[in-house]
Amino acid sequence: MSQHPSTPPPFRPQDHPQTTTILILGILGLVACGVLGPFAWSMGNKALREIDASNGQLGGRDTVNVGRILGIIATILLGVGLAFVVVLVLVGIYSASV
Repeated sequence: MSQHPSTPPPFRPQDHPQTTTILILGILGLVACGVLGPFAWSMGNKALREIDASNGQLGGRDTVNVGRILGIIATILLGVGLAFVVVLVLVGIYSASV
């Protein structure tokens, strides 16, 4: 029986330190508090730049990207909601003055 040298496990880079935070902000921005969406978007962009610049030393790109995309969607919904409120206020002011 010959013994084969054991091969080391494949290298798995450590996730970016803010990976989980960005994902949670993206989820909360979408389902609970839309104001968190822009933070997830901004932090996600920064983290993706840092991951790309790390030359493979930082991982978590997929998770950061999901949080960033959720942040983008939450930000768009926040903007649509704010525009709707502005239109309602303007219609209310116009109809009160007529």
